[in-house]
Amino acid sequence: MDPLGKLSALLRTTTVGEQVILELDLDYSVLSAAPANPLEALRLINAPTMRVLRDGLAAAASDDAVLGLIVHIGTCPVTAAQAVELADLLAGFGEHKPVWAYTESFGEFRTGLLPYLLAAHTDKVWLQESGELGLGGVRAQITLLRGTLDKVGLEPQFGQRKEYKTAADTYAAHEISHANAEMMQQIANSITHWAVDLIAQRRGRTADQVWEAVDAGVLTPSEALERGLIDAVGYRDEVYAQARREWAGDSAGLRYVHRHHRASAAKELIRARLKPAVAVVEVRGGIVSGRPQRQPGGQPTATSEVVCQHLRAAASDEQVKAVVLRVDSPGGSYIASDAIRREVLRLRESGRPVVACMGDVAASGGYYVSMPADEIVAQPTTLTGSIGVLAGKFVTTELKEKIGLVMSDVTSGAWASFMSPNSRFTDEQWAALDRRLDGIYADFTGKAAADRGKPLDELEPLAHGRVWTGVDARERGLVDHLGGMGLAIERACALAEVLRDEVAVRPVSMLGFLRQFRPAESSESVGAVTLAPARLDLDGLIGAVAARLGLAATGVLSLPFGIRVDAGQGVLDALA
Repeated sequence: MDPLGKLSALLRTTTVGEQVILELDLDYSVLSAAPANPLEALRLINAPTMRVLRDGLAAAASDDAVLGLIVHIGTCPVTAAQAVELADLLAGFGEHKPVWAYTESFGEFRTGLLPYLLAAHTDKVWLQESGELGLGGVRAQITLLRGTLDKVGLEPQFGQRKEYKTAADTYAAHEISHANAEMMQQIANSITHWAVDLIAQRRGRTADQVWEAVDAGVLTPSEALERGLIDAVGYRDEVYAQARREWAGDSAGLRYVHRHHRASAAKELIRARLKPAVAVVEVRGGIVSGRPQRQPGGQPTATSEVVCQHLRAAASDEQVKAVVLRVDSPGGSYIASDAIRREVLRLRESGRPVVACMGDVAASGGYYVSMPADEIVAQPTTLTGSIGVLAGKFVTTELKEKIGLVMSDVTSGAWASFMSPNSRFTDEQWAALDRRLDGIYADFTGKAAADRGKPLDELEPLAHGRVWTGVDARERGLVDHLGGMGLAIERACALAEVLRDEVAVRPVSMLGFLRQFRPAESSESVGAVTLAPARLDLDGLIGAVAARLGLAATGVLSLPFGIRVDAGQGVLDALA
């Protein structure tokens, strides 16, 4: 949904004349989901949602008034998964209408691999004469914090299952382990090889020719043109002038894709309510138990009660024929993830197929909630898997001593100080923690094997806390398809045996952020989201600062901190 666009165009049809050239300006970025509140909507007033672009381009492809599409790549502050999904949308639209891309530069003394891959899905690529093309490759970063933690007096005490669950390394290791280095190298290699092969296919080059461009570093526009990686050199005004000449659009108007309305939004909302539906349920952010609370830094969280409530609401809605579970989460709480998994299974038992659609990150707890779906769709660049467990605490005693603060626990009960930051684990407590980690790991791997229809001895070696890209995960049977929301919706329709053109795709609630002001009628309806105030004391303050720095996991099923992949646009950070 585009809430502001819906409100402004609710009762009218907007057109821009007999002919129009559509535009997509990626300098504004793109939203994978509708704004969560009015303030966020105002801040992102010019950023379209992926859903609006998907629906708008599909409608425009058969609109005789639309001459073509011009895409401004620009700074391209989109995530890797968004770039791949946009590329598919542009290629699909390009089967019906001309699509051109232009940019000032693909990188500026840095890699522009994924923005260029996005441009390569258009018919003609323009580059400003002062710009450059730096394919470069993919850079992955490993962060170890133990030396810094030693200096400030924070002692990490963490256990992990198993060697690839490298968040414990992040906190506790002074050197990069072989498993950590191997995993990160494979992630970087997987994304780079996939991108090179796809660019070669789209540009009619060989993979070797594209690799030569990657290894050449920064290419000037003339060098990029000579290598067949771009089609023309010019500025914005030259791009538009040439498009008008070739598309016979001298009198055509300009309109952003998400502002080109050919039908009344009010009618569309009514139709969507009357049609059979594919419902979309989101799992966005760290997975935590309970109801939403104010989080440090305002980061989104997927609270188990809200997600489960939405799944139950979908199950009780007779119009809902299938559900797409949209997951963009590094995981978190084991208990919360297990509650969500249970509701996914119950939804399937109601006769409604569920297709999980992974975004940039769907790992650890994010994979846990996805694995019971009928099918899983992931992007090639999705970070997923991480079937493993991490738990522990930071002991703050030395830090408090350094700042002259005395804090001592007064306990009643043998285990009252188990997770206290004021004391180290005893041998007995370490043994208890290890037993719990072993139990959770066995449960995770066992359920993953059952959900994916694999023998445990085949699934378990793929676990060990290892993070896979979507490409590698599909090869190993951890996901079923490579693609985005468009493919997930198609698969949901196919499994439900309904025609895509005859269903509406909508969130469980049609009210978007307005649902936050409507009280729930029961635990199976969608209602108000109340933000409970978070309690703040000194340890809470330390925890909040640690969370902002990426020093805290949201639960035992959290993706390792420090997985950082940079391929030339918004850096993909997988921080728990």
